[in-house]
Amino acid sequence: MSKLFIVPSPIGNLADMTYRAVKVLEEAHLVLAEDTRTSAVLLRHYGIDKPITPYHQHNEHKVLQHLVSQLQSGKTMALLTDAGTPGVSDPGFLLVRECIRGNVPVECLPGATAFVPALVNSGIPMNRFTFEGFPPLKKGRHTLFTQLATDDRTMVFYESPMRLVKTLADFIQYFGADRQCCVSRELTKMFEENKHGSLQEVHDYYKEKGVKGEIVIIVAGVQ
Repeated sequence: MSKLFIVPSPIGNLADMTYRAVKVLEEAHLVLAEDTRTSAVLLRHYGIDKPITPYHQHNEHKVLQHLVSQLQSGKTMALLTDAGTPGVSDPGFLLVRECIRGNVPVECLPGATAFVPALVNSGIPMNRFTFEGFPPLKKGRHTLFTQLATDDRTMVFYESPMRLVKTLADFIQYFGADRQCCVSRELTKMFEENKHGSLQEVHDYYKEKGVKGEIVIIVAGVQ
């Protein structure tokens, strides 16, 4: 039976892979990988020997119809990204949408994603939140931050370590220096860190210390 499986992969600690995810990868005809080298490490770790083909933001439009045709012919595929759940600030949306249009069943497994543990670790209210992913680098940045400045929901952002300090400085400008936040760094890894405080305090901490690793920023909504 044809089906596309969306398979979350560990965001750092390989032990976070679920039994069901391993079974799906073992049984799929083909593994689609954002980076075949990264996914090959994961497959080797669990003793899985399957064909891997690239599927990423640079080729997804080109290979989309071919993959859907293969699925419609009876193939099962498992989509992996480098870390976390495919489609969440990673490739996956286009393929899922096209499968739905082509009457190909899609099943998303539950599993690792970075923003959920970061949100829980933050101690900031999570009954209502908005996931913004990576903020725009230039176009749309001012508009987005201006809109969010009066939002009372908790905000969730991804950011690169190279841009963290600048983004926190921008948050101070738009949201105010006293707005509470938490920066989660290297989640699930040996040097995991969750830095709590005001935007000014956390900004000054990372400006002095420097930043490494994968970053999730949680910012309180306006009170």
